[in-house]
Amino acid sequence: MSAGDTATAADFTPVAGLRASDLADGQLLQGRHANGTALCIGRHQGALFAVKDSCPHAEFPLSEGSLYPDGELECCWHGARFACRTGKVLRGPAETDLVRFDVEERDGTIWVRRAR
Repeated sequence: MSAGDTATAADFTPVAGLRASDLADGQLLQGRHANGTALCIGRHQGALFAVKDSCPHAEFPLSEGSLYPDGELECCWHGARFACRTGKVLRGPAETDLVRFDVEERDGTIWVRRAR
């Protein structure tokens, strides 16, 4: 966390059903937030990222999509594309950005909190 970040480690919760070692670079997998929300967890250029595992266009699981070398995350249902780190829509039919989560890796466990 950065010095200007007022969040504490207590703001993060572990992702159920997934370990950091389960993810190879370029891979997407589904995990679960402690509140039950499905998460699409991926690794791009060595860094983990997490978004809600639901395309805002038609609610298809993004974890079943593709992560491209340029960092674009594609929903395999209708082809919407998003920037994996920012969640910004890059190509429709989606019009709404993804719900993002901040990610930390601690002793092989993936921890997340809703991005601010």
